Parts: sequence; structure tokens; C-alpha cells
Amino acid sequence: MKVAVSVPDPVFRAAERVSRRMRLSRSRLYATAVEAFVRQHSEEDVTSLLNKVYASNASRLDPALERASLEVLRRERWE
Repeated sequence: MKVAVSVPDPVFRAAERVSRRMRLSRSRLYATAVEAFVRQHSEEDVTSLLNKVYASNASRLDPALERASLEVLRRERWE
């Protein structure tokens, strides 16, 4: 799909240098950049949702499980 966007001159010039250095077409460079940006922000959405879920629930271990875990750690040899 063709899209027209406005980019500040310094960003455009930097992108041109990168596309030449990487031997990518301008379209491929911009598509790759937008794809990375979208992916990054989609992951942030997932992280944000998980943070909300875990913030509303207690995250403590069951006391019996905690005692058993500590006992195992005490017996473990640490070299």
C-alpha cells in the first residue's frame, strides 16, 4: 500500500544514509522501521496488561511451598 507521510528533513537525510549503507530501498527501510515500532508497542501493551493483572493479585508463595523451597536451598551446595 502506498502512503504519503511527512518526515522532518534531518530524519529523512539520516534515513537516506542508512538505506544507502544497508542497500535497502527507501520503502523497505520505512516498512521495516514501522514494523519494529508497531511490534515494540504491541509488546508494551501485553506487558501493561500483565502488570495490571499481577498488580491486583497477591504474588506471595504459599507458606508451605516457601518453607520447602528455602529448605532445599539451605541443603544445596553452592560452589
